[in-house]
Amino acid sequence: LSITSMFLGSTITITSNHWIMAWTGLEINTLAILPLISKSHHPRAIEAATKYFLVQAAASALLLFSSMTNAWYTGQWDVTQLTHPTSCLLLTTAISIKLGLVPFHFWF
Repeated sequence: LSITSMFLGSTITITSNHWIMAWTGLEINTLAILPLISKSHHPRAIEAATKYFLVQAAASALLLFSSMTNAWYTGQWDVTQLTHPTSCLLLTTAISIKLGLVPFHFWF
């Protein structure tokens, strides 16, 4: 079930032309991988899943804020209409956190 959900979330994210659908696909992926992280029911696995969820939730909130800022300035939710510098910077930061890119990778 988790593999199917990850495939579905990835497909939705890749094929979307709308920021909300892209966010939905990313969140499906996040929720699908959490049971895999905490599968062993060891306290360290539960801790890792909790930390992963918190970092991903913060990145998701930032992604939603950047898409709302972009919609405020451009009037559209289309993925190709990312023209405002503030929303572009916030979106790049949010995706970097979600992907774990330097300097936004976290080792807790």
